[in-house]
Amino acid sequence: MKPAPFAYHRPASMPEAIALLARLGDAKLLAGGQSLVPMLNMRFISPDHLIDISRIEQLAFHELTDDALHIGAMTRQAELLASPLVRRHCPLLAEALVHVGHQQTRSRGTIGGSLCHLDPAAEIPLVALALDATLTVVGAKGERKVPMNDWPAGYMMPELAADEILTAIRMPNVQPDEGHAFIEFARRRGDFAIVAVAAVLRIGQDGRISSAAIALGGMGGAAFRLRDAEHFLVGELPRLSEIRRAAHAVAHVDVSDDAYYTGAYRRHLGEVLVERALLRAAERAGSGGRDV
Repeated sequence: MKPAPFAYHRPASMPEAIALLARLGDAKLLAGGQSLVPMLNMRFISPDHLIDISRIEQLAFHELTDDALHIGAMTRQAELLASPLVRRHCPLLAEALVHVGHQQTRSRGTIGGSLCHLDPAAEIPLVALALDATLTVVGAKGERKVPMNDWPAGYMMPELAADEILTAIRMPNVQPDEGHAFIEFARRRGDFAIVAVAAVLRIGQDGRISSAAIALGGMGGAAFRLRDAEHFLVGELPRLSEIRRAAHAVAHVDVSDDAYYTGAYRRHLGEVLVERALLRAAERAGSGGRDV
């Protein structure tokens, strides 16, 4: 199939793009097009206007500050995957990007496009959730910051007004006492995950877990944090028995059956992957955050 007719716009600046969004009705933003174009072709969506923001150079960057890695929304996934800066200061993102689609799609796909498409099983939103990322949004009324925890407004629906554009993402720098892990299970390489897990652990001088983050994807309408398990782990030694008890929290997650997998299967898979991710994160934290 081919898309329904639409008017094409290609602004060269943020003010021009925001003005178009404010003026036009039923408009969609085009970033890398790896999700939007197939949806247009299959006529899942039929906007009257398509606004291509790929020429706005100020949206494509990644740079380091004292406390965080700042990434422009139009930065290509392949650029981030190849970046030594990302591998050193945000290794969880680097590890997850390997699982995002294929080389061809990563060369066009953008970090902002994935966050705005907000597929429940997508890797980039899962990493942003685990790291408590902050998103910068700009619209006709100005700029605002949105914590990643507040970003999902519904199924594949970000907390983004019709006249707003996601411009940047702030990912905190990895800490010396921090370990990370990203694990997913998919039918084929490059498919969306059946279940995916992003985990971050910090281990103090006393050998006990000082903070924990566990994010799961593929188990509902949006990725979510396993808060009960995180709270349980704080203050515990990173032993298999404690990690296994934390992972068992997945057994109580409400997951519906679908046309492909039962909720019971996803819960079992999620419990296994959480245990593996936490063990790997604990091992890395014990080695000073390095890959082991």
